[in-house]
Amino acid sequence: MEQTNIESSSQPQPLTSEELRKINAYWRASNYLSVGQIYLLDNPLLTKPLTLEHIKPRLLGHWGTTPGLNFIYTHLNRIIKTNELNMIYVTGPGHGGPGLVAHTWLEGTYSEIYPSVPQNESGMKKLFKQFSFPGGIPSHCAPETPGSIHEGGELGYALSHAYGAVFDNPDLIACCVVGDGEAETGPLATAWHSNKFLNPVQDGAVLPILHLNGYKIANPTVLARLSHEELESLFVGYGHTPYWVEGSDPETMHQSMAATLDTVITDIKAIQTNARKTGNVTRPRWPMIILRTPKGWTGPAEVDGLKTEGYWRSHQVPLAELSTKPEHIQLLEQWMKSYKPEQLFDKNGALRLELAELAPEGPRRMSANPHTNGGLLLKELNIPDFRDYAVSVPHPGQVEAESTRIMGYLLRDVMKLNDRSRNFRVMGPDETNSNRLGALFEVTDRTWMAEILPDDDHLAPNGRVMEILSEHTCQGWLEGYLLTGRHGIFSCYEAFIHIVDSMFNQHAKWLKVSKEIPWRRPIASLNYLLTSHVWRQDHNGFSHQDPGFIDHVVNKKADIIRVFLPPDANTLLTVTDKCLRSRDFINVIVAGKQQQPQWLSIDAAIKHCSAGIGIWEWASNDQGKEPDVVMACAGDVPTLETLAAVELLRQQAPELRIRVINIVDLMTLQPREEHPHGLPDKDFDAMFTKDKPIIFAYHGYPWLIHRLTYRRTNHNNLHVRGYKEEGTTTTPFDMVVRNDLDRFHLVSDVVDRVAKLNQTGGYIKQFVRDKLIEHRHFITTYGKDMPEIINWKWSGTYH
Repeated sequence: MEQTNIESSSQPQPLTSEELRKINAYWRASNYLSVGQIYLLDNPLLTKPLTLEHIKPRLLGHWGTTPGLNFIYTHLNRIIKTNELNMIYVTGPGHGGPGLVAHTWLEGTYSEIYPSVPQNESGMKKLFKQFSFPGGIPSHCAPETPGSIHEGGELGYALSHAYGAVFDNPDLIACCVVGDGEAETGPLATAWHSNKFLNPVQDGAVLPILHLNGYKIANPTVLARLSHEELESLFVGYGHTPYWVEGSDPETMHQSMAATLDTVITDIKAIQTNARKTGNVTRPRWPMIILRTPKGWTGPAEVDGLKTEGYWRSHQVPLAELSTKPEHIQLLEQWMKSYKPEQLFDKNGALRLELAELAPEGPRRMSANPHTNGGLLLKELNIPDFRDYAVSVPHPGQVEAESTRIMGYLLRDVMKLNDRSRNFRVMGPDETNSNRLGALFEVTDRTWMAEILPDDDHLAPNGRVMEILSEHTCQGWLEGYLLTGRHGIFSCYEAFIHIVDSMFNQHAKWLKVSKEIPWRRPIASLNYLLTSHVWRQDHNGFSHQDPGFIDHVVNKKADIIRVFLPPDANTLLTVTDKCLRSRDFINVIVAGKQQQPQWLSIDAAIKHCSAGIGIWEWASNDQGKEPDVVMACAGDVPTLETLAAVELLRQQAPELRIRVINIVDLMTLQPREEHPHGLPDKDFDAMFTKDKPIIFAYHGYPWLIHRLTYRRTNHNNLHVRGYKEEGTTTTPFDMVVRNDLDRFHLVSDVVDRVAKLNQTGGYIKQFVRDKLIEHRHFITTYGKDMPEIINWKWSGTYH
C-alpha cells in the first residue's frame, strides 16, 4: 500500500540486507495475521478468491495501532536474541490485541498453550475466527493472551504496571509502549515519575516507547501535535533521554529502529553495570524512544475516496460495510495480499523456517517469559506468628490501642523477614505514618532516587515503602509487582481510594478470567488497608468522608472479593495474616487508626474471624431464651456505638433481652449461594432470628446491608443505620450523631421496634432526646465531646 511521507532522521545501518529482508518479512507476517483476525472466518491463506462468506458478519477490532506494535515486537525479538535479554512487553494501546496474539502464534507459545490452534493452516483459521468472536477471545490483550500482564480494556496504567514488574527484578526489562491517546490520561502522565523510584542496583529497567500515530478515535492527539523541540523538552523534564524513530518507509524505519534499540540497550546496560560495580545509585537519566509512524501503517491509503492510512479513519476497522459494498471485499483482498503471504508461510500454513528462527527460544520469548505468569515465580512470604503481636485484653473494652499501629508491627517484621527475598513492598500515597504504620521505618525507608536533603526523613534508594501522592501510580505499581510474582499491600485513606475505582475494576476482571484459565498460576492477592475512615475524618471534614468503596467492591464476582471490618487490633491482626497468605483475591480491610477500645483476646479474635460473624455472648443477655432485639454491628465505630447503646438499654430497660452480633467478614451476610463465605439460611435464621427486630449499625452506606440480606427470612425486620452523607468538620461523636448512628439513636430505634417497651418507652425516648440536646450544646460551647462520651468504657457483665 502507498505510504504516507514522513521524514526519517539519519541513522546508522546496522542490519545487513538479508537481516533487513527477514525482519521486514516477519513484520509483514504479523500484520497479515492481525488483519486476518479482524476480518476472516475462512480462507486464511487466500488460496481462493475472497468472498463475503469468508468474512466475519461482525467486524470488531482495532487496526490503527497494531502495525506499530507489531513493528516494535519484531525488533525487540532481535535485541533479545542478540543480547540474551530477559524482557516482557507491556502495551498500553490495549486494542492492539490482534498484533500481540499474532506474535504469540508466530513464536509458537500460543500453540503450546492452546494445542487446538496449531501452527498450520487449520490453526490459522481458528486463530482468525476466535478473535472478537462469540466463544473466542477479546479484542484486546487479556489474561487469555500469553505474555500479557496488562488488561487492555482501559488506558493509562501500562507504565505503572511496567515499573511495578521490574521493581526487585534486577535482570528484567519491561518494554512499555504508551499510545499517544493514552498519554493524555492522568494516570499515565503521573506514571512518568516512576523513574524517580527505580534503583539501577536492585531493580530492572523500563524502556518506554511513546508511539505517536497522530490520532485517537476521531481527533488528533495532543502529543502528536507538539513540536519536536517541545516534546523532547517534556521528556527530558521527566528525566529521560529521548531517542527518535520517525518515518513511514519500511526499509529506512527498520534500520533506524534497529540502531536505536542497540543504543538504548547499551545505555541501560551501562547504567546498571556502573551502579552495580560502584554502588553509585545517583538517579540516572534512563533512555526512552519516541516512535512516530502513520496510524494504520501499511493499510489502505484511501477508502471510498477518503484518507485512511495516517488518519483517524484507520483507528478501528478501515473497511466496513462489506455486505453492501463488494468493492470493499476486493480492497481487503488486495490489502492482505500486499503482505505476500506466499513468501511468509509454507503450503501447510506454518511460518517459513528462516523467519521462525528470528524469534527467541523458550522462556526468552516475550510470550513465554515466566514473569508474565507470575504465579510460576511466586514464593511464600515468611510471615511471623501474628499472635505474638496481640494486645492483651483481660476484659472486653477495658484496654485501648491504635489498631493499625499494632498491624504496623506485624508488617514491619514481614518486611524484615523477607528482606533477602525482596518480594514484599508497601505502597501508599504519602500516608504510611499518618495511617500508623510507621513501625515499618524501623527496618526500611521510603524508596527515593531523587535528591535527599539532610533533614529528610527515612528516604533511601533501597527503601521498600513506596509513597507517591498518586493513588493511580501506587495501584499500578502494586498490580505490576503482584502480577510478576511478588506480594504487597496498599494503604490509603478510605475516601480517596475511589480514585482507583476503574483500576480496581480491571484487576478484578483480570483475576476473574485468569482463575478460569488453567495455565495461569495463582498470584498473591491485592490487599487494601483503608483507614483514616469516614467516622474519624471529623477534623478534615466532608470532603474526606466517604465509605462507598465497599459498595463498589461488592459488585464484583464473589469468588474474587473479600471485605473485612475488624472491630479491634486483634481481629485486624488475624485478618491481615489471612490476607497476606491468600491468593487470587482482592481483600479490602477497613480499620481505624485512632485510639479505641479493644474487645477480644487473640484467641477469641481467631475464632471470631474464622467464622467471620458471631454472637458476642459477653455482651448479650439472652442466653437460653429468645432475644427481644438483635443488635448487629460491622466496623469499629459502629461496634463501639452498639455496645454503648446496649449498656444504656440495660440501665433504662433491664428486663430487655438483647443479642449482640458482630460481623467481621461482610460477605457472610449474603446467602451461601451468592458468596462462598455466606451463612446458610438456617444458620442466619438461628443467629438473627426469624421474626425479631434487628438494629444494624454499619460502617458504610446502609442500603448495602439491605442489598446483601434482601433474600433472608427476617429482612423485613432489619433496620440499618450507617453513613447517610451527613458530614462536616466537627467532633468524632458528632459525626455519628449527624448520621443517626450514635448510641442514643440506636436506643431510640430499639424502643420504636420492641413491643415490650410500648409502655415504658416514652421515658427512654425522652432520656435520649435530652442527651442529644446536651451533646449539641456541649460541642458548640466547648468544641469537644462530652466527658461521658470521651471517657466511656464498657462495664457489662463479663463471661
